[in-house]
Amino acid sequence: MAIQLIDEAMTAGARQVKACEVVGINPRTLRRWQKQLLVTREVQDQRKTAAADRVPANKLSEAEREQIIDTCNLPEYKSLPPSQIVPILADKGEYIASESSFYRTLREVEQVNRRGRAEVPKNRIKPKGYKATRPNQVWCRDSVP
Repeated sequence: MAIQLIDEAMTAGARQVKACEVVGINPRTLRRWQKQLLVTREVQDQRKTAAADRVPANKLSEAEREQIIDTCNLPEYKSLPPSQIVPILADKGEYIASESSFYRTLREVEQVNRRGRAEVPKNRIKPKGYKATRPNQVWCRDSVP
């Protein structure tokens, strides 16, 4: 149907790129569909977005997520980031999840923050910018208050 709509728009005077943009496809996708139509007389949508609705087979269960959160909130780990927690657990022979899974789970429950005695980074005010429109208009001392 998208091919027909784009063809109608092009016969009415629209550019192919703009017509594809309105339909929400790439012009390369249109050419691939047209080629499939000529060869096999049917078109299959092979875009990756069609498979995005799948649930990954290795997705953490709710119990595993709770175990990660409980482990990170234990007194001995509460001030450590996942990049230190995971190796400590590995030294003990325990494996709960990968470091990235720890970070992802903590981000979901809004616990990814500075987990220690380190200071929070300070926001610095950037110096005012100057724009010279002619020679000798801005000097290096102009930027210092």
